Amino acid sequence: MNEKTDSELKQGIILKRQLTLPNDIKTIPQLSEFIEEIGEELAMEMSTIMSLNLALEEAVVNVMEYAYAPGTYGEVYLEVTANETSIEFIISDSGIPFDPTKKEEVDTTLSADERPIGGLGIHLVREIMDSVSYKYIDNKNILTLSKKIK
Repeated sequence: MNEKTDSELKQGIILKRQLTLPNDIKTIPQLSEFIEEIGEELAMEMSTIMSLNLALEEAVVNVMEYAYAPGTYGEVYLEVTANETSIEFIISDSGIPFDPTKKEEVDTTLSADERPIGGLGIHLVREIMDSVSYKYIDNKNILTLSKKIK
């Protein structure tokens, strides 16, 4: 899986990894370990690795908790691609269609009591990542998160 194709070499791709998790939050430590390994391989600063880990955990836990009906098994797929200057995470699932990018920005000027419940996870993801986009293709939710790393 670490072999680079000719097109990947032309695009400057230096890392490509995949992880599949069941929709069970007990597997989140596997996600954290996966992100840490990638960060170390790319020689990222620990603060960057921790930020990426937090954003990915928020996004993946949301999929685990809301994409599939309660008691229904489903999977969350994560594909990671990096070049010298940026890293991209593609999170996909076959669950209920949901576009988190349509969620309104959270008004952080309001007190916690005044704010509506929810929305802080996607807010956090938007704050950490440089770009967040969503598509629904072939019965799959596809959330793409990108971050400049150098």
